[in-house]
Amino acid sequence: MTAVLTADQLDDTFAALANRTRRAILARLAQGAASVSELAEPFDMTLPAISRHIKVLERAGLITQGRNAQYRPCTLDPAALEGVAAWAEQYRHIWETSFDRMDNYIGQLQADGANNSQPTEPTRKTRND
Repeated sequence: MTAVLTADQLDDTFAALANRTRRAILARLAQGAASVSELAEPFDMTLPAISRHIKVLERAGLITQGRNAQYRPCTLDPAALEGVAAWAEQYRHIWETSFDRMDNYIGQLQADGANNSQPTEPTRKTRND
């Protein structure tokens, strides 16, 4: 079953996804759980800065942070992404219609180009013309 997000949840999710660092964190978490230190490794930022990004992702419901003694693994929670996918799905017919029109237009251009690309014999003038 696909999660249906409220307008506020969608706002939070899109705001979280609007930042490339947070998208990179999500991409890393798609490979499996990771600690804050592991998530911070590829970035030139402090641990508190990464922690702030993680809080934004948590607030949006995109990740969860567990507790295992001192280890606090972050994991991806796909429910919010499923909600975004469901929201975008309602617009699929619009972009599919646009793609169909574009395919038709490209087909027309190709057909016109094939018709116009036939070499023609130049006419020669003779002295009697």
